[in-house]
Parts: sequence; structure tokens; C-alpha cells
Amino acid sequence: MGRLLLHRLGGLVTTLLLSSVVIFGSLYLAPGSPENVLFGNRAPSAAARAAVRHQLHLDQPLPVRYWDWLTAVLHGDLGRSMVTGQSVAGRVGAGLGSTLLLVALSISLVVILGLGLGTAAALRPGRVDATANALTSLSVTVPPFVASTLLISVFAVKLGWFPASGVQSGLLGQLRGLVLPACALAVVSCGFLARVTRNALREQLDREHVQTAQVRGLPRRVVLRDHVFRNALPPIITAIGLLTSGLFASTLVVESAFAVPGIGQLTIQSVAQKDFPVVQAVALLLVAAFVVCNAVSDLVQALIDPRLRIVGRTT
Repeated sequence: MGRLLLHRLGGLVTTLLLSSVVIFGSLYLAPGSPENVLFGNRAPSAAARAAVRHQLHLDQPLPVRYWDWLTAVLHGDLGRSMVTGQSVAGRVGAGLGSTLLLVALSISLVVILGLGLGTAAALRPGRVDATANALTSLSVTVPPFVASTLLISVFAVKLGWFPASGVQSGLLGQLRGLVLPACALAVVSCGFLARVTRNALREQLDREHVQTAQVRGLPRRVVLRDHVFRNALPPIITAIGLLTSGLFASTLVVESAFAVPGIGQLTIQSVAQKDFPVVQAVALLLVAAFVVCNAVSDLVQALIDPRLRIVGRTT
């Protein structure tokens, strides 16, 4: 288990390092120059432009700039916003709590509804299975921005149960403001997880050892617990890990629709303003979330399935 953990940790560090190279290079090699953000519509003199480029280290070669940025990041310094002059870490940290809470609420809905619907479809063939398939087929075709519009129209405007935008102060105020965004995020993921759960359980139910256990008279709950659900967990856990990481990217759309002050809305604003340091930090954070979620799912699978620990020792 320890070797598997080190293997996953090494992969995480390598992925983040390669991603940092791509993120840094793609932003600074894009058309336009970062100092234009500071000048805006003004036409600076050559001396003023040269001074700003020197201050931003833009007059240095790209590898040197990347190394300076990377060493600063490793020391906890993400730089300063080119638009507001604030610390990038402060700007990102201000919205990180709302985004984490939004993703946590959303994945909780996905796990509860997706697992429940998929389990019901697998164990109740016929009308229940057909109804579940119809619901999942509908949910996976609804994009987050469409779900956001429908939820705002029904539950915020017509019924007035939840606010249409923003979050209130305090934990309860935040939770109330994040219910609709979490539901909008969860719609597509619920259908996907339900299908994965149904297929995984159906595959195990058709296995010979499961049918043998049923013929031998073992209680159905014991067969389902020890032979079906346990063996069906690996693909389900993998799906949950992928969905969790995908939810971080989907917050870009949902937070903008509901005016949630999180990482997603900050990213949209920073891209529009060409605030390079903030965009770099958020992009690296999203990559880290993706890698961490998948690494955690691999470790959870190793705890459930001892065969994966043996694979980890041989790699």
C-alpha cells in the first residue's frame, strides 16, 4: 500500500510539473502582450513600455521567467493580479471556500441519487429499470447552463424558495444560496453515475459465482453485500472520482449563472480581463483537483480490492 501511495504521489507531482509548463507557456505565447492589460486603451511611450516589461520580467527569456515563477509558487507566492494589484493567493483563496462547498454539495447529490437510481434499475428489471433509463437518458442531455436557467425560472423566480443569484452570509446562508447551483451541477453527473452503477451491478449479478450462491440458498442480502456490491465498487469509485474532478471545471458555467463568488466566476473574469497570474493559478488549481481526485479514487479502490495493492508492488 505504501509503494502504491508513493507511485501515485510521484505521478501527481509529475503531472503538476508538466501542466505548469503547458499553462505558463500557452498564456505567454498567446497573441498580445501582458503589459497591454496595464495600459488599457492608452498608447504608452517606448520608455514606459520598456519599464513595465522590465518590472514584469517580460524582457527575460521564457525559460527564465518560468523558473522564477515556479520557484515563487513552490514558496507559496503566486504573484499579484495585473488588474487589481492584490495577491493572487488572496484572490483565489477568497473564492475557494464557496467552490469547495458547491462541489461537496453537488457530489453528495450525485452519489445519493446516482447510486440509488442505478441500484434500483439493476435490481428491479422491467418497469423500474425502464423508468430509470428514461430519467438518466434525459438527465445526461441537459447541459449545466440549461439546468441553471430552468432551476432559476422555477425555484427562484416562480416559487421563490431559493435566491436567484449570490450567497448570503453565514453557513446556512451559503448553503441556501448553493442549493440550486449544486442541483444544476449534479443533473448530468447523476445520470452518468446511475448508468455506471446499473451496468456494474448487472455485470456482477450475471456472474456464475453469484448465481451459484443464490442456488445454494444464501440470503439475498448476503449475496448482494458480499458478492455483488463489493465487486461492483471499483468502476463506481472510478466514476465518482472522474465526476468530482469534472465538477470543478463545470463550476465555471454554473457560478457565472448564479453569481456565486467562487473560483469559476473568478476564472471567467480573469480571462476576460487578461489577468495572466490569476488565470495561471486557477488553471493549475483545476489540474491539481483533477489529479488528486483520481489519485484518491485509486487509493480507495486499493483499500477495497487487495489485488490492486499487488499491482502497486510490481509497478
